[in-house]
Amino acid sequence: MTYETEDHETQYCFPAINSSCIKGKRSSHESNIMYVFFSLLSAWTVFLNLLVIISISHFKKLHTPTNLIILSLAVADMLVGLIVMPVDAIKLIETCWYFGDTFCDVFMIIMGLLISTSICNLVLIAVDRYVAVCHPLLYPQKITMTKTLISICLCWFFSSTYNIGYLVSGRYFEASQRSDCYPMVGFAWIVTDLFMCFIFPCILIISLYLRIFYVVHQQVKVINTLMKGDKCVIKGSVRSKSESKAALTLGIIVTVYLLCWIPYYICSISGVSSITINVLTWFVFSNSGLNPMVYALFYPWFKKTVKLILTLKIFQPASSLLNIFTEHKL
Repeated sequence: MTYETEDHETQYCFPAINSSCIKGKRSSHESNIMYVFFSLLSAWTVFLNLLVIISISHFKKLHTPTNLIILSLAVADMLVGLIVMPVDAIKLIETCWYFGDTFCDVFMIIMGLLISTSICNLVLIAVDRYVAVCHPLLYPQKITMTKTLISICLCWFFSSTYNIGYLVSGRYFEASQRSDCYPMVGFAWIVTDLFMCFIFPCILIISLYLRIFYVVHQQVKVINTLMKGDKCVIKGSVRSKSESKAALTLGIIVTVYLLCWIPYYICSISGVSSITINVLTWFVFSNSGLNPMVYALFYPWFKKTVKLILTLKIFQPASSLLNIFTEHKL
């Protein structure tokens, strides 16, 4: 599409460069509204995920393998709000890339790293819940803090390596479009990326959760049959319900993630308009601000920790030792 100014003269991102991209035409009012909206969305994403990071890092009762993975996911989501959203918003509003070749490469690596790390964390969450629900007796031995930490580090490392390879294999500027920033890679890499970063993780996650909810359904039937006032059975049922609720909550997070990503991949493959791709891209980014809202709705401990953080009570002595799963007084 050709964009023209009011006097019908074509405006370029860099007028001194003949091969520069054509600059889109926006009114100052429209640009200001977009800047305010994207700034608020970015700040909201950073703020909510920062609350999750502080909560899990500060309170020792939350130092569990599952929460360690949630912490890793929150870090990736916070960086999306801190780095990816502002830069992509400027590119979208200004319709030009003013940051140069090098920062384009760095930005694409960071964006790819955070996106692939998020899906990797969701796979780890699915595996964690699978072992907890389907093999509860083996969970303490199979899923430890050390093993989880190693898995998370490997997740970030391989995501970094993969995205650097993705960058090296292609180039991010066409000779005729030096004022835009987007990946220019071959069809083989596109198919590989689609399979590695979406199809395979989705199949794995969905398979694990289908197995989880099948086992939960069977456990509920058995517990209802055996429960006749026996304390051991009651304790077992409470634990089973707790694990099932955790699996359901994290399953919602995975479902929201997939609902944000599936339309984007379908449309990107179908070759729809750039406007549609831009809208769906921001649906993907907004997912980073939705996860903490799920925690707030389903995790009572998150509501308690947020209250303690916002009232600055975490600075009181021994606040990190507080048992946030029971009533507290500070």
